[in-house]
Amino acid sequence: MPVKITIGCAVAALLLLLLSGPRLSGQGHGTQPPTTKSLKIVPISPSQPTSGAQMFKDYCASCHGVDGRGNGPAVTFLKTPPPDLRMMAKHNSGKYPAGQVMSTLTFGPGSPAHGDLNMPTWGQLFRDTDKRLATLRIHNLTRFVESIQDK
Repeated sequence: MPVKITIGCAVAALLLLLLSGPRLSGQGHGTQPPTTKSLKIVPISPSQPTSGAQMFKDYCASCHGVDGRGNGPAVTFLKTPPPDLRMMAKHNSGKYPAGQVMSTLTFGPGSPAHGDLNMPTWGQLFRDTDKRLATLRIHNLTRFVESIQDK
C-alpha cells in the first residue's frame, strides 16, 4: 500500500510539474503582452425620436449593453460599472421609476459615472433646443427602458 501512495504522489507531482512547467519558466499562457483596447469615439447622429429601442441601441447600449444588463463593450473603459437597467423596478419595490429615468435624461445623472451634463455625448440630444423633440426622445426612451424590466 505505501508503494501505491508513493507512486501516486510521484505521478501527481510529475503531472503538476508538466502542466505548470511552461508557466513557471515564463513560457506558455499568460506570457503574451496584454492586448491594448481602444475606445472609438464617433460623432453622434440623432436616431428617430419615435423609436425608444433604436435610441437605446444608439445611445445606451455601448455601456448598458444591448440587453440593458450593464455589459456593453465600453464597460472596460468605465471607472464605475453601469447598472443593470432591467432591475430598476425590482430595486424600487416593483415599481419602475419612470420619473427618475426622465429626470436623468433631462438634467443629467448627478453621478460621476456619466460625467457632466454633456457626457456621455448623447446628453445634448435630451436637452435639445427643440423642447418638443427633446421631450419626445425622453418619453420614448423612458418607455423602452420600462419595457425591458425583469419580471
